[in-house]
Amino acid sequence: MASSSSFDVVSDFDRQELVNAVDQTSREIGTRYDLKDTKTKVELGDNVITINTDSEFTLQAVHTILQTKAAGRKLSLKIFDYGKIESASGGRVQQEIKLQKGISTELGKQISKLIRDEFKKVQASIQGDAVRVSAKSKDDLQQVIQRLKQEDYPVALQFTNYR
Repeated sequence: MASSSSFDVVSDFDRQELVNAVDQTSREIGTRYDLKDTKTKVELGDNVITINTDSEFTLQAVHTILQTKAAGRKLSLKIFDYGKIESASGGRVQQEIKLQKGISTELGKQISKLIRDEFKKVQASIQGDAVRVSAKSKDDLQQVIQRLKQEDYPVALQFTNYR
């Protein structure tokens, strides 16, 4: 048995589930009576979703549909970073939604400080866009996970590589 156990705190999302949520959103827009004739387009890029529609009112309706589909596929709504609404050609509006992935350095420092302050037997180290948490006792690691779930961070947290 290993002398110490560890896990990683990451912020990530399942890309395939996001593809499915965007696809379902596009299909629902095509079938809904109030959105059918708006020629709304929802396009998924590498790190961004682009919505092009005829008014801010229909844009809000598309947001609601997208959020509902994402939540139904167990995606956190914190992955969406809504950009400003811009005018597009033909009196239409367009908005880019950036997809948040990874833990920033500042947030990594905040998480590791919380762990250091509250759990004396646990070590936390920042590794790129993840935080590695290690301890001798798996019970201590479970307590850290429970404590981090209580906090409301601006990104969705997952706990991976638990060993």
